[in-house]
Amino acid sequence: MPKQTVRLERHRPGVAGGTRDMALDIVSYGRRGQSGTLRFGTDQMAQIRRTVDRAPEVMVKISGGGRDIGGVDAHLRYIGRHGQLPIETDEGPALQGRSAAKQIVTDWQLDLCKGQYAPQPADRRKDRRAKLAHNIVLSMPAGTPAQKVLAAARVFARENFALQYRYAMALHTDQQHPHVHLVVKCEHEFEPGRRLYIRKETLRQWREQFAALMREQGVSANATPRQVRGQVRQPYRDAIHHRLRALRAFSQLPADERTKRQPPKTSTFMRAKLDHLLRVLRSGQGALGAGQEAMQATRQAVMADWRTTAEVLRRQGEVDLAAQVNRFTAHMPPVQTDAQRIADRWTEAEKSRAPEHAPAKPPQPHVR
Repeated sequence: MPKQTVRLERHRPGVAGGTRDMALDIVSYGRRGQSGTLRFGTDQMAQIRRTVDRAPEVMVKISGGGRDIGGVDAHLRYIGRHGQLPIETDEGPALQGRSAAKQIVTDWQLDLCKGQYAPQPADRRKDRRAKLAHNIVLSMPAGTPAQKVLAAARVFARENFALQYRYAMALHTDQQHPHVHLVVKCEHEFEPGRRLYIRKETLRQWREQFAALMREQGVSANATPRQVRGQVRQPYRDAIHHRLRALRAFSQLPADERTKRQPPKTSTFMRAKLDHLLRVLRSGQGALGAGQEAMQATRQAVMADWRTTAEVLRRQGEVDLAAQVNRFTAHMPPVQTDAQRIADRWTEAEKSRAPEHAPAKPPQPHVR
């Protein structure tokens, strides 16, 4: 949906006194009529309705990218499940088998890309080599028909990259949420000096585009920033998410089955986070609310925009939708940092375990 950068307060201070992020501004979807009154069109009201109805949110993210031929080849083998899944290409036919990844790498002529032979960085140094390919994930929540996700992904890739940047994709259904892995060559096919750069604004546009393509497939889909929906918790990176999922799956195995298997490695990121949290809880020194003020400022700005949205809808006669907006904002979860959330869960768990470890009461004398 095209966004108009029209605001009632153009430069309302945001976090730390900065300029308000227009992506979090619901009112900016409106437009002013001849009288200067802000109004929402049919598409804008549909967007608001999808948001307050909590329509499924699409996900478009960058999961990394290969900086040398080996990295691109490894990721292509991964998305093809080492020959088990077909990999569709921009030239039409799907490739499958253990040699599929190598065929794509050869066809893309990655060995001719600029910077391909730049030396690898030393240990623990940031890799600043230019990427040869971007790894993109297009995903929908659990229950979405997988073939419709793939159909929307095909159109998405064709509209954004065809005849410019080579690409390949594969559909994964081994998790609850169906998703498509899309690998895109960074170097333009006919203009070697022209590269594909992906910025935050690019991802926002891609999310809105992919949501529209899913709706064309008959699937309810939306694309709004998590802050607008009242979602506070920021998702973990893929590596952390996969590690936590493996640990959770292992813990749910029967005891005798766990003894036969090697436990998965713990997440060093989460372990360090939990260790710091426990030190703060036990010592009483330190802060669990780091970032709370910035999050609260963002929430206040979002709530102000939703209140203005409801008022504009009422003026347009959309009383029911305005009431939905008010119910939506009333049920937003409270602002809470990740550390505070984990601390609350840990405290509750300790309380629930307390009766089990409490010393048994001595038997009372029998009274006749």
